[in-house]
Amino acid sequence: MRDITLLGIIVAIAGYALIHPWVGIMGWTWLSLMNPHTLSWNLRFMPVAALMAAATLVGLLITRDRRSFYVTAETGALIVFMLWMSITLIFAIYYEWSTYMWTRVMKIDFMILMATVVLYSRRHIHVLAWVVAGSIGIYGFKGGLFTLATGGNYLVWGPPGTYIEGNNELALAMILVIPLIYFLYLIHEHKWLKRGLLAWMLLCTVAALGSHSRGALLAIAAMGSVLWWRSPGKLRSGLLIFFIGLVALFFMPEKWMERMTSIGEYKTDASALGRINAWWMAWNLASDRLLGGGFEIYTPDIFAKYAPNPLDLHQAHSIYFQVLGEHGFIGLFLFLLMWGLVWRQAGKLRKDGKLRPETQWISHLGAMCQVSLAGYAVGGAFLSLAYFDLPYNILLLVVLARRWLNRKGWEEEDARGNVLPKFARRS
Repeated sequence: MRDITLLGIIVAIAGYALIHPWVGIMGWTWLSLMNPHTLSWNLRFMPVAALMAAATLVGLLITRDRRSFYVTAETGALIVFMLWMSITLIFAIYYEWSTYMWTRVMKIDFMILMATVVLYSRRHIHVLAWVVAGSIGIYGFKGGLFTLATGGNYLVWGPPGTYIEGNNELALAMILVIPLIYFLYLIHEHKWLKRGLLAWMLLCTVAALGSHSRGALLAIAAMGSVLWWRSPGKLRSGLLIFFIGLVALFFMPEKWMERMTSIGEYKTDASALGRINAWWMAWNLASDRLLGGGFEIYTPDIFAKYAPNPLDLHQAHSIYFQVLGEHGFIGLFLFLLMWGLVWRQAGKLRKDGKLRPETQWISHLGAMCQVSLAGYAVGGAFLSLAYFDLPYNILLLVVLARRWLNRKGWEEEDARGNVLPKFARRS
């Protein structure tokens, strides 16, 4: 029954995407982030994401809705990075293995670019923020309750076969959506909705801590610092962050505290030493090959040639060394350039949005996107999530918000964010 219900929802969204492709973008985002089909018995083997993408692209061709491709420095950097990954694929050490991962990455990035074609209104941006937050936040809601119920003695895991299957990866994903939930809290006035959003943030924090991820703790610390600095009311937000952290830590067991305090003991930690070994492998490989090794380079042969300890095989466990080893120093430069541009643009949104009452929500969005990026920059230093969808959706939100601000979207829309006919717009 669950599979039938889920399939019906997916088919309905895909069908509506033929008329309004922006709905298909939301459906794709939901499927790619939450991966609800992987939690079913039969749909996990069906190409439901491909169905959603195909319906969206067909709708893009036949729809009468507004369509316009908007190139910015951020999307331009993404396109160049995509082209560079395509070049490194040609010279990949393991071409056949790399092709699968390249296809997966290109699908994600291509849909991000397609989203810039059909998403343009304030309503679209707000719905996208809800979809992104909800798709990951559902695991924070469930995981937070599970952690509280079990006293934090068991790990919180993500959907199988996805980027966020592991406890560490899921923890970072939940951390990254906390600022988006706070953004939703800031733009809504309903008292009970705001209380629910605060509770949701608390549960996501508890779930992230319940993953027993040391990288997640560092990401929370970094993100909490930026969140406090970027929040409009520093005293209120500071007290809120302190309260959430205090409540979350209260429920953590002693073994969690022991694991977190071992962060500084990397010289005797096998996991930390394995990461460092993989980082040196990536550095040596990139130094030897201008184009890097391509995708799927974590094999005994590669470690035997480039790693200090050839017997200690690990994934990159770092977005930076992952890109460095797979696409060389040029690829790493493009990767850092792209996120640096997104960070700068989010900061501009935070400042420019304050200039008018109608654009205050833009300021909140820019500030919270910067908070998410801070968490990604710190937490991602210890995880192989360079191509994970969620940060690229942050990029998308920033680009869409800038376009809305540049075209003075408040003059074209009503109070609910719906686009008005031309004769009813404000001049």
